[in-house]
Amino acid sequence: MTYLHSIGEYFIMLKGVFGRMTKGSVLRNLIFKEINELIMGSLGIVAFLSFFIGAVVAIQTALNLNNPLIPKSLVAFAARQSVILEFAPTFISIIMAGKVGSFITSSIGSMRVTEQIDALEVMGINSKNYLILPKIIAMLTYPFLIAIAMFLGIAGAYFAAVFGGFVTSDQFLTGLQDDFNGFHLTYAFIKTFLFAFILATVPSYHGYYMKGGALEVGEASTTSFVWTSVVLIITNYAITQLLLS
Repeated sequence: MTYLHSIGEYFIMLKGVFGRMTKGSVLRNLIFKEINELIMGSLGIVAFLSFFIGAVVAIQTALNLNNPLIPKSLVAFAARQSVILEFAPTFISIIMAGKVGSFITSSIGSMRVTEQIDALEVMGINSKNYLILPKIIAMLTYPFLIAIAMFLGIAGAYFAAVFGGFVTSDQFLTGLQDDFNGFHLTYAFIKTFLFAFILATVPSYHGYYMKGGALEVGEASTTSFVWTSVVLIITNYAITQLLLS
């Protein structure tokens, strides 16, 4: 029953988010602020992880190609498929659930603890719209981050495979173009948009409805990360089943 109550409360929150709107000029400033904090602030860690994940995938694939009948270009093919289909959109989103999700939960939770949310309501401001909608809109730029992750993941694979002596540059580029399916990119970005919505709303829910003091803010951040990750994985399975099966 607790889970059903939480799910219902989550959807009621979403209804409130799109209710009475905040003044346009104020909302615009909040959106740019959230883009800077949530997206631009995550660029460094996403770039670092993506490059080395791609490199590790290429090395592991190359080391397991012992059969001389298997073309070396398969290293690039496997790296491309792994990065585009799963590592960039899904793995990076799990990392973002820890970084961005915890930040959202703790920031909104701190406002709840210090009664700033109550003050917004007293002033006649729709606190759900004021606090959560800018985060949702800001996260619509999240696919831009994932596109960078894809590029750097493949660049990392190229660097590791070519400069590690596993394949030549021509072999890697051949494998990179081999049997490319453009729908795989469409699939990756469709689920990235869904992941972006989840990353903005599930942590916001845990922050907005938390109760207690400073200790409970930390507990809410941990709970937020766990449940955001669970929802991301379930959504990933459902979208994969619908679009690729």
